[in-house]
Amino acid sequence: MTRVLVAEGAWVVTGDPALGTVRGADVLVEDGRIARIGQGLPREGAEVIDARGMVVIPGLVDAHKHTWQSSVRHRCTEMDLTTYFGEMFGRLGPRYRPEDVYAGNLLGALAALDAGTTTLMDWSHVQNSPAHSDRAVAALRDSGIRAVFGHGWPLVDLAAWIQGSDRPHTDDVRRIRRDLLADDDDLVTLQLAARGPELSTMDVTRADLAMARELGIRTSIHMGCGPEFGAMGAIGRLDRAGLLGADLTFVHCSESSDEEFAMMAGAGVSVAVAPQHEQGLPGIGHTPIDRLRAFGITTALSSDTEAFGAADLFTQMRVGLAAHRGQLAEGRSRYDGTLSVHEVFAMATQGGADALGLGDRVGSLSVGKAADLVLVRADDPNLFPISDPVAALVASAHPGNVDTVLVGGVVRKRGGALVGGLLDHARTLAAASHDRLLTERLS
Repeated sequence: MTRVLVAEGAWVVTGDPALGTVRGADVLVEDGRIARIGQGLPREGAEVIDARGMVVIPGLVDAHKHTWQSSVRHRCTEMDLTTYFGEMFGRLGPRYRPEDVYAGNLLGALAALDAGTTTLMDWSHVQNSPAHSDRAVAALRDSGIRAVFGHGWPLVDLAAWIQGSDRPHTDDVRRIRRDLLADDDDLVTLQLAARGPELSTMDVTRADLAMARELGIRTSIHMGCGPEFGAMGAIGRLDRAGLLGADLTFVHCSESSDEEFAMMAGAGVSVAVAPQHEQGLPGIGHTPIDRLRAFGITTALSSDTEAFGAADLFTQMRVGLAAHRGQLAEGRSRYDGTLSVHEVFAMATQGGADALGLGDRVGSLSVGKAADLVLVRADDPNLFPISDPVAALVASAHPGNVDTVLVGGVVRKRGGALVGGLLDHARTLAAASHDRLLTERLS
């Protein structure tokens, strides 16, 4: 039995309502799971990680990231939504090779780990060939992150796939389920990254959801991302067709109607938002955190794409909090009540886990859950002294404060540096991919 003891933490923010925040506690890990949380736990036979001067938190959960785009970081920061679509999906997407997907996924997954994200939903809509998918999965596995691979659609012959498409989701997802990602208890698991009724016909959507349910996997779909898509009322169409369910996670929903929010709440649908992108990428619409909170919808945070924004969830927590309070101050929020830092932190942890169907194994420091935990240096100049650790994390923390990261009890970052020697390799691959994608002409 492998034992790890995270000892003498200044603060342990469990995220578990029954345990709360404990000062000076130890966390005992046995065989990759949390065995005990308390003070003065026995050290015999355990690798001891000294957590004095640290805040110990659950690993952050990123519920929607187009990880394949990480090698062309910041390419789209000055673009609006339509221009971003043209650049990433129309121009660059078709020229992605399997090795480009591997490079982007490896770099993006390592950046997530470095920032305290231990679970990542890789929303991979670059399935230009089966090899593209295989290399995406390989990069996730090589990184050591806990990941959900979201199998999407090709970016070749794009119009036929996303403009009222009558093509069913590529059947290669069945091969991946059978041969690569059959075990839902593995570190990397499978979901469907579907087009839904905004990009395909209702018949195709019905067939795609039936396939996902047959395969026993959840489905994630972008909805209401911008006024044009919001006006389509696609969530209402799914509701009338009897297709909404608790196995669905919608992304953004910034321009979806209140009536559709009520439908989602009634069906148990969860939502992943990306506040930095929703507030900063013109054309998406304001982040709907206020309405999600009002309707009681399970809400997750995500980093969306590094082609536009930051890789970390500290940024998303901070922008989400500021956006909601700005809406209140300007009278633009349709619902009263102040969003607390504790609610925002929950979106980045348990909310993300619940939205990915992983809430019983990650999202909080609870006995029996996987030992995905993060140590943040509480004595760093931007955080010290701490009176409320959650407030400090949401208001001021950044990836540079992350000292140590464990995934399933395995140390992936220690002393402020990633372990395993993969980062230099990822940089080399990403640099080559970046240069080729942005300089070579399409053949």
